[in-house]
Amino acid sequence: MNVGPLGPLCGATCLLIRKSGSIKKLPCSPPGAAMSTMCADTILIVFISVCTALLAEGITWVLVYRTDKYKRLKAEVEKQSKKLEKKKEAITESAGKQQKKKIERQEEKLKNNNRDLSMVRMKSMFAIGFCFTALMGMFNSIFDGRVVAKLPFVPLSYIQGLSHRNLLGEDYTDCSFIFLYILCTMSIRQNIQKLLGLAPSRAATKQAGGFLGPPPQASKFS
Repeated sequence: MNVGPLGPLCGATCLLIRKSGSIKKLPCSPPGAAMSTMCADTILIVFISVCTALLAEGITWVLVYRTDKYKRLKAEVEKQSKKLEKKKEAITESAGKQQKKKIERQEEKLKNNNRDLSMVRMKSMFAIGFCFTALMGMFNSIFDGRVVAKLPFVPLSYIQGLSHRNLLGEDYTDCSFIFLYILCTMSIRQNIQKLLGLAPSRAATKQAGGFLGPPPQASKFS
């Protein structure tokens, strides 16, 4: 991508020529004004992230959280996770095969319930994906080619395509809209779920893999 100024003075219009051949006019702002605009963009993107996270949780509540099937499965998973955690803490290395097999059967039952819970949540993911695709197209057009923040580090090379997306120059501490939005959304939505009491319990997260949490640790019985 190349940029050609159409005026010699700071504050003139700059011409952004993309690789695709399309042209977009951008203002050439003084450093102070550019920093002020960047801070305003950062605050706006954080606000957008909060709003979209609330929208996502609202859609999920309408389609999933309020259903009897989800409530029943979630209660069952919470109960099984706490019960299994207590049994694992109480068992010793010298435990008999029968006791170990009993725990393995409970782990399998918990895994099946987690899979069913994930399938119930799947329909909300499709709806959220559809809404976010439309919103992302609009936001990308608004923030296209704009540096919205300065990163305190240089991202790894395989991340730079995202963090420096559609930005001019080779200063890879410049942050694009899409990268900042993803970082904000990942952290904000988890905290919103905790505040609203919609996040899985510690026991369920520890025992479950997939959508509820990180993959479970290897069993000490194997």
